[in-house]
Amino acid sequence: MTVMECKQDRPETKKPAAISVKNVLYATDFSSTSESALPYATAICRHFGSTLHVVHVLSDANLLFTSGGVDYVSPGMTYENARVMAQEKIQQVTSRLGEVPHRAYVRHGDVWMNLNNMVAENAIDMIVVGTHGRTGLGKLLLGSVAEDILRHASCPVLIVGPRVGGRAKLPEFPGGGTELAPVELELRHILYATNFAPVSLKVAPIAIGLAEEFESQLTLMHVIEDRTDMETRPEPLKDGAQELQALVPKDAALAYKPEVVMEFGPAWECIVNAAAEREADLIVLGARPADHATHLPWSTVHHVVVHATCPVITVRR
Repeated sequence: MTVMECKQDRPETKKPAAISVKNVLYATDFSSTSESALPYATAICRHFGSTLHVVHVLSDANLLFTSGGVDYVSPGMTYENARVMAQEKIQQVTSRLGEVPHRAYVRHGDVWMNLNNMVAENAIDMIVVGTHGRTGLGKLLLGSVAEDILRHASCPVLIVGPRVGGRAKLPEFPGGGTELAPVELELRHILYATNFAPVSLKVAPIAIGLAEEFESQLTLMHVIEDRTDMETRPEPLKDGAQELQALVPKDAALAYKPEVVMEFGPAWECIVNAAAEREADLIVLGARPADHATHLPWSTVHHVVVHATCPVITVRR
């Protein structure tokens, strides 16, 4: 079931966006994976007037939030030498930021613990990271720290996966120069997917707020994976569509009437395909809260991040 309308009249008074972004944390291991996320971090800062906090963490195991980035660390290298080289590399990153307000850090120790402390110390509103997303033996590997970020981050996390491309991919260099291209962040189409769980529903205001802020077309999506639900709910498609529509406040200042989509099948495949078909610029998902007692299996969020052709924002509430 799909409902889509043309541009509609917006309320004269624009409500404040549901998401405030004053401080952005960009974590890098200096790999190409991290590099792909930097243009998004800077574009967000330009749009919202945010300060960009660039951090590199030297872990004892020489591993960061993605693998393969620490190419400057050699066996037997002292921490002090590694720190000096890391500072040189992070200065190379910040030298390309132009007029974007920024601060740079090199820290040592457990990566997620350092990032988590920085979120609290600097009132971080959003974390931006890149991930390699390797597939093997039927499992997705995002990296242990990327998993920690997804499970534990108290603020929204924008993840740039390995398949981001097309209209959603932001350029890095203007004409071969060394400074990042001063691109504008354009979110023409946002896809928000929910399974109607409480954590997912609480993310809806973020997706709606971003659609208001960027005058985006908004797609509200629910995927029914278990067809046995058809037996307990006489009209699951109609009921689901009504629940999706009810997520949008009547006074929402949206440029377009939201599109409502209900589908059957594997959730992550349906979400990724729907985003690709619409050339979505962003997918918004709710992430399940961390469970310290058990190691939770890879979730739909991980699969979407790895396969999506646009960045994904996850929010843990």
